[in-house]
Amino acid sequence: MVDKIHKSFLDATRNVFNLMLNIPEISDRPAEDFKCDNEVDIAIGIVGDLQGEVIYRFPVPTSLNIVSIISGMQFEEVDTFVTSAIAEIANIISGHVITALADNQTKLDILPPVQKDNLEEDKKYDLTTSCCIATTIGEICLEIRLNRAA
Repeated sequence: MVDKIHKSFLDATRNVFNLMLNIPEISDRPAEDFKCDNEVDIAIGIVGDLQGEVIYRFPVPTSLNIVSIISGMQFEEVDTFVTSAIAEIANIISGHVITALADNQTKLDILPPVQKDNLEEDKKYDLTTSCCIATTIGEICLEIRLNRAA
């Protein structure tokens, strides 16, 4: 199940980046060596047969590059517009994943994106996976943390 979820997020990110940002090539690698001091963290809650969240970690340079492509404007720092645009990208990717997993009889839905300032590290999850996705405009790290519904 973890492999299926991991692949769904990778495929959805590839599709969204290709369609919205004209970035057809992405690759993934383990997230253990992801180091970033300044990032925009967006959490998308997942409810249904699985419950938890996916945390999207966008380093600031990657965030600014994404928003520049989408808007056609240059940004020097993260503001509410940049954060909102990054949250919407995370929301779209998550929506694609939920649709893909629904084909496998898994009933899921997503909650609106929220910016995360501190991450709950103590909570236990049954299904966890993470990866870094490399693109021509920077990296993104995804941390997927889910429990089966009781």
